[in-house]
Amino acid sequence: MATSQIAQPVPPVADSAAAQGLTSQEAQERLRQFGPNDPAPPRHSSAIVDLLRLFLNPLVMILLIAAGASTFLGDTTDAAIIAIIVLLSVAMDFGQTYRSQRSIEELRDRVAPTATVLRDGQWGEMRRASLVPGDVVRLSAGDLVPADCRLLSARDLYVLQAALTGESMPVEKQAAGNEVSTSPDALNMVFLGTSVVSGWGAALVVATGAKTSFGDIVVRLATRPLETAFDRGLKDFSLLLTRTVFFLVIFLIVVSVALHRNALESLLFAVALAVGLTPEFLPMITSVTLAKGARAMARKKVIVKHLSAIQNFGSIDVLCSDKTGTLTTGNMALDRAVDPFGAACPRALALAHLNSKFETGIRSPLDTAILKIDPPDGEVNGYEKRDEIPFDFDRRRLSIVVERDGQRLMITKGSPEGILPLLASYEADGKILPIAPEPLAQATKTFEDLNAQGFRTLAVAYATVPAQPNYSVKDENNLALAGFLAFADPELPDAAEAIAALRRDGVDFKVITGDGSTVTCHVCGKVGLPPGKVVLGDDLEHMTDSALGHVVEQTTVFARVSPAQKNRIILALKHRGHAVGYMGDGINDAPSLHAADVGISVSTAVDVAREAADIILVEPGLDILHNGILEGRKAFGNVMKYLLMGTSSNFGNMFSMAGAAVLLPFLPMLPTQILLNNFMYDLSQITIPTDNVDADYLRKPQQWDIHLIRNFMLFIGPISSIFDFLTFFVLLHYFHAGEREFHTGWFVESLATQTLVLFVIRTAQNPFRSRPSVPLAVSTLLIVTLGVFLPFSPLAARLGFTPLPISYFAFLAAATLVYLLLVEIGKRQLLRHTASSAAK
Repeated sequence: MATSQIAQPVPPVADSAAAQGLTSQEAQERLRQFGPNDPAPPRHSSAIVDLLRLFLNPLVMILLIAAGASTFLGDTTDAAIIAIIVLLSVAMDFGQTYRSQRSIEELRDRVAPTATVLRDGQWGEMRRASLVPGDVVRLSAGDLVPADCRLLSARDLYVLQAALTGESMPVEKQAAGNEVSTSPDALNMVFLGTSVVSGWGAALVVATGAKTSFGDIVVRLATRPLETAFDRGLKDFSLLLTRTVFFLVIFLIVVSVALHRNALESLLFAVALAVGLTPEFLPMITSVTLAKGARAMARKKVIVKHLSAIQNFGSIDVLCSDKTGTLTTGNMALDRAVDPFGAACPRALALAHLNSKFETGIRSPLDTAILKIDPPDGEVNGYEKRDEIPFDFDRRRLSIVVERDGQRLMITKGSPEGILPLLASYEADGKILPIAPEPLAQATKTFEDLNAQGFRTLAVAYATVPAQPNYSVKDENNLALAGFLAFADPELPDAAEAIAALRRDGVDFKVITGDGSTVTCHVCGKVGLPPGKVVLGDDLEHMTDSALGHVVEQTTVFARVSPAQKNRIILALKHRGHAVGYMGDGINDAPSLHAADVGISVSTAVDVAREAADIILVEPGLDILHNGILEGRKAFGNVMKYLLMGTSSNFGNMFSMAGAAVLLPFLPMLPTQILLNNFMYDLSQITIPTDNVDADYLRKPQQWDIHLIRNFMLFIGPISSIFDFLTFFVLLHYFHAGEREFHTGWFVESLATQTLVLFVIRTAQNPFRSRPSVPLAVSTLLIVTLGVFLPFSPLAARLGFTPLPISYFAFLAAATLVYLLLVEIGKRQLLRHTASSAAK
């Protein structure tokens, strides 16, 4: 893949042999030799293999074996019909699913992880999967290490190796020696699956893909730690369906044996009933619906990495996010620099400028704002950097050691709460005075007042330090407070409207931030989000998990929280039964993005955040996020229509068939007719992904409700059975139907009722007020028309049908209308009961 040239500062490559990196030709040869750089590469099987895999479905295999047995026994007509129906079903499933998967893969490629690589003597961005041993890569803060590498050069490079060692603190790496090691303790080695916290470096790739030392760990990390709301719902639905099908088939086989019926025909009948009850097109309908939703979301600047995330997206009832870049623009501007007592202080700005200038960690918006302001003349000239103590989320500060004229100065910048306890003195009016309770209290009031005005505040302190090779956290003491920097971050103009829309549509919005409570409450008030009682990170340290579970329900704002505490909050909400979305874009957000039901990040986020997220916003904004949630609910709603259809009308028909099999002297419908009925019914449903969704349905989070599905099956299904048995009675006593007439009459009635009932079940409203999509209406009516025409077609004899009198169709029309009316009444009662139960 061609690289895209970038213009950024690059680290020097000390190793002359690797100074130019690989050529494109060398890289292509090595890619063929070593394969893609993916420890768990997706298995892209051929279309033929994917098609053949569909035939491994147990029900499909049984039907094909039965078709073979029928051929052996001389019944070639039934065998051909079974084979044709199975082949058509598999072909439809394959065609729709294949197109949907290709569509989602194209979207996923848009957010594929990349690395900065030296190819043909130029640095450029390319997909991580294209890396090969011998490539030279650049590493900087926020990057995921793209492969196992030996460092060629490094400066203040700190790497988080928790994925490999469990150690939560970053470790320093240096370009020390040419030895290649698989040990995470190796000073000159960085490994796939780790991330850069601060500094930068250049490294030589020594192992890729499955050959990386810790490839198996990376594979385990790629799996979600907890099942999502979608996973739980699908598992519950599968269990319900499996039990129902199993007991139905066993019952029919026992009855057939007791009545001494033909063994092969009875087995075929039982299997055909199982096929009729099983929504075998569910994977295809789900894939097509979700892929359509993914494309619609992409048009609205939301990229989906995993199809199941769409349904989880629609299920979100709690959205957690930081305030910066979500409630505010994220475009920081330095408003003022003041001394500990609030007077203007150019000295504090000059020291902060030096700190930001020499920092090699993640350049935050605050650093960018500082560097935009010209420091006082002569204050920052002539300094050279000697060391750096990188930022971490426990200390909430960063220190730089610089030297000028033989004097070394440690400059520390960070949260006031993290710096004030380290003070030994303060600076005011050009004098350095020892700290005392009164000036400390005045300094505290100064930054609290700034926070209350909505400013983001940093403290700046310094100390003269002795010359030594390295400095550590223990050297951050006896500091002198220079003053505070106040930053303005305006609220997003549409934040208040977007939050109101989210809350109106059933999504509770919670702010989880590392900032202080005062400034956070100020911003929340500006965007119409009442903060209520704020819970601080220190409060969480003393809470048990059960106590936190109660607190998260009542709290809107969590302030001064660490990454680990963010993760605890997310897990507590999930344990309370919420479908949780988390939005973040920094290194510290990765654990929470991974733990949430839906991790949401932006395309400009650091690598670790984008890798952990399920949803990527091409542009930040709560309105874009809100649109994505609504698209997720649309997709979820259309999948649920198919499930409610498959477990209500289908169950009713299968229940009727099982009962008739016991009462009638012949099978109520031939196995081939059951399969044809089911195939035509499913054919009418493939346009469900195009259907409209009620506006009321989009107004609240939608989650799997296995009780609703079961109730539809148990209460709506029997309504279908009542009309089936009415049809039996009319056919036998008024039309004196023989076996062939009975089969034909019930086939037409069964297909018409279970297909047309979609117009009632597809909406919770009056069917005449909620219009289906044109494709769905056409496909449904077309299938019913085809079913009525079949007994009069040239295929009738081969399918076991015979023409029916016109008077039967008059009965059928009247019965179908009454049936649809009763289902509408039953549906409203059931939904009303479900709503009242949920409200209790």
